[in-house]
Formats: sequence, structure tokens, C-alpha cells
Amino acid sequence: MTPRKKQVGEIGKQYEETNPRNTLFGEGGIQFGNDAKKPGTAGSGGIGVNSYLWRASLDTIAFMPVTSADPFGGVIITDWYAPVETPMERFKLNVYVLGRALRADGIRVSVFRQVDDGAGNWRDAAVEEGADRKLEDAILTRARQLRNETRLQQN
Repeated sequence: MTPRKKQVGEIGKQYEETNPRNTLFGEGGIQFGNDAKKPGTAGSGGIGVNSYLWRASLDTIAFMPVTSADPFGGVIITDWYAPVETPMERFKLNVYVLGRALRADGIRVSVFRQVDDGAGNWRDAAVEEGADRKLEDAILTRARQLRNETRLQQN
């Protein structure tokens, strides 16, 4: 490195130390992977949520087209899906994996339903009571299966 580049680099470093970046993602910007400067972040690379819940969510809703999947934020959004048995109604899901622990309150599912009014327009309709809870339970069951399979493979 030339003396000039080194000097500019040192000035930039001094500026960063006295003027930390305050961005939309917080002080210092966004961090991908581990940060050796922050204690307790070792091994926290990869996805930002519980991997069993994440994989179980994708497995459980695999029959629906996924529009967006953010493993860092733990959000899965599906596109509208019309079951073959009932083509006059369609469903959409938003799945939220809420943390790094495999816990019952670590998953939330929002279910949306629309029905065809006969004129080709889709209208919002009520969802069967407890449908979101049934999906959450199915995801939790699958997550436990994945965890148990992993434990068996490790032994």
C-alpha cells in the first residue's frame, strides 16, 4: 500500500470512529454473518431465525407458490393458491418465524381467503376459525420431526 493510500485509509478509520454511521439498519449499518467485535455473536451466521422452524415452514406450505422468502427476517409470503377441489376460492399465507428458539410462540401464520363473486372479481372472505393455528401446529410438528432426525443422525 502506498503511503498516500495508507494515510487516506487512516483518516477514514478515524472518521468512522468519531462519526459512527446511523443508518436505517442501526449504528454501523447491516451485518451479515459473525461480528468478531461483538461478544456472543460467534456461530450466529446463516439465517437469522430458528432453522428447524424455517425449514418446517417451507416444507408445510410447499404446495403453495412462494412469492418471497427472507431467512434473515423470518418472513415467508405466498402467492394466491386455488385448490383444485374449490376453484372459486383462493388462499394466501404470510408466515413469520419470530426468533432463534424452537418454541410454540416462535411461529405466526396469517391466512387470507378470497372468493370469486361469479363476475370474475375476487372478494375478501372470512377464513375458517383456527386455520392459522392449525398451520402453526403443523409447522411446529414438522420442526420437531426435523430436530429429532438431526439428533438421530448426530448419534
